[in-house]
Amino acid sequence: QVELVESGGGRVQPGGSLRLSCAASGIIFSFNRMGWYRQAPGKQRELVASITGGGSTNYADSVKGRFTISTANAKKILYLQMNSLKPEDTAVYYCNLNTVTDYWGPGTQVTVSS
Repeated sequence: QVELVESGGGRVQPGGSLRLSCAASGIIFSFNRMGWYRQAPGKQRELVASITGGGSTNYADSVKGRFTISTANAKKILYLQMNSLKPEDTAVYYCNLNTVTDYWGPGTQVTVSS
């Protein structure tokens, strides 16, 4: 059974930085992509950034140039480096692993506020 656990969320002032981590446990032979999604209150969950098994990345227009997605430890850890944070980045951030099945972490809260 695959399990994803996010960490690294918190409260930060506008312009600040945070790094989210997602630890994947269980047997993962291969995957289509891993990604970060976010959901703000009253809004639908949206894709923030994704990375394929081959290393290709994709970003939402709203975070291009500010966020960077990466993996480590044989793709068992997924990171999201978030710089120049804005209040509109406030949301619960979820880690996703897309294989034959979609796996989700429980989410981590990011609050950008002065």
